Amino acid sequence: MNKFEFKNLVKNLKNTLRQKSFFKELRKEVETGANGTQDYVVKKGINKDTIATTRQ
Repeated sequence: MNKFEFKNLVKNLKNTLRQKSFFKELRKEVETGANGTQDYVVKKGINKDTIATTRQ
């Protein structure tokens, strides 16, 4: 491996590491319970529009 190939290899590794760090930093977290997506809402009956629980 000559100097030219080695310099290109190092340059490519730097670029890929930089891109990976950008993706990690710019990624947004998702809110798990946003807008009632985690709980089931009862749609019919006496308890209409209430969130169902696992308690019985």
